[in-house]
Amino acid sequence: MATILGYRAQLERQGGAYNQRARSNEEDTTVRFKITVIGAGNVGATLAQRLVERNNAHIVLLDIVEGLPQGKALDMLETGPICGYDSTIIGTNDYADTAGSDIVIITSGVPRKPGMSRDDLVMTNAGIVSGVAAAVAKHSPNCILLVVSNPLDAMAQLAYAVSGFPRERVIGMAGVLDTARFRTFIAQELSASVNDVAAYVLGGHGDTMVPLTRLTTVAGVPVTELIPAERLESIVQRARDGGAEIVNLLKTGSAFYAPSAAVAQMVDAILGDTHAVLPCSTLLTGQYGITGLFTGVPCRLGKEGLVDVVEITLQEAELAALHRSAAAVRELVEIIDSRRAELQAPVPSLLQASAKA
Repeated sequence: MATILGYRAQLERQGGAYNQRARSNEEDTTVRFKITVIGAGNVGATLAQRLVERNNAHIVLLDIVEGLPQGKALDMLETGPICGYDSTIIGTNDYADTAGSDIVIITSGVPRKPGMSRDDLVMTNAGIVSGVAAAVAKHSPNCILLVVSNPLDAMAQLAYAVSGFPRERVIGMAGVLDTARFRTFIAQELSASVNDVAAYVLGGHGDTMVPLTRLTTVAGVPVTELIPAERLESIVQRARDGGAEIVNLLKTGSAFYAPSAAVAQMVDAILGDTHAVLPCSTLLTGQYGITGLFTGVPCRLGKEGLVDVVEITLQEAELAALHRSAAAVRELVEIIDSRRAELQAPVPSLLQASAKA
């Protein structure tokens, strides 16, 4: 009991800041890592719940709205005795409480509103992400930064430029989600288990994503032998429109259960140093013939973040589709570059910063 009370007192003194790897004593080995989730909306809060239930980290949930992260965090903390986890979670509006995090996940941003142009949406979220990335770099300079905010690939590139982190420590979440949607629709079509569906979706997160149908299998059987080409193309299109389909059904808001699960899978690979290969958005430095842009490709993840990019041999049409997807990302990055003086934090040229990787 004394140990538990002492640990809680320590958390209070530090405002919740905790990093097991920085501790010299061994009085508590349950909490090994510190993870910060920026944004206490549906994605961020659901992600925090998934992470706290894993029982291997101290979670910090941060939001600019006073009381929102504190209330949600307290609710999750009080769930521990029921669900059987001992990990701790705090809510805060102060970046000082995030100091020393091992992993920081950015979920902050706004959805597109009626009358808002694409350029305005990009710049609104760029303003938010630039400020967040600067604060994260200040308080957790050694963390691995996972970006979830949309438009995903451009926001990951912005966070990379602002933070000044090496490319291995800035990764975007998109491909895991897009692939999960594609696998779900394939399984539904064939009345198969999703666990038997193997697939990868590459490219940017959006209309230009590239599901690799040629390499998709169900229990080892190529999906092209199981589903007619025309029907398979409609499933591919549904995967591309997966987020919009949910938005249209909800009327207000967007997906959060699957996105949060996708981030949690990436976190598991990093904390467990599993070297699992997951489709993620990363800064390419010549892989697949693309340089200086964040684009979704198979990535091996481990304790340092990105271990390496796995290069699949693509056919000419597949490679061309991936390059078109990267070009769409470049368009958004160029918008931010041309208006970066409007952002909350000093931002170097995104393309120039990426070219130095």
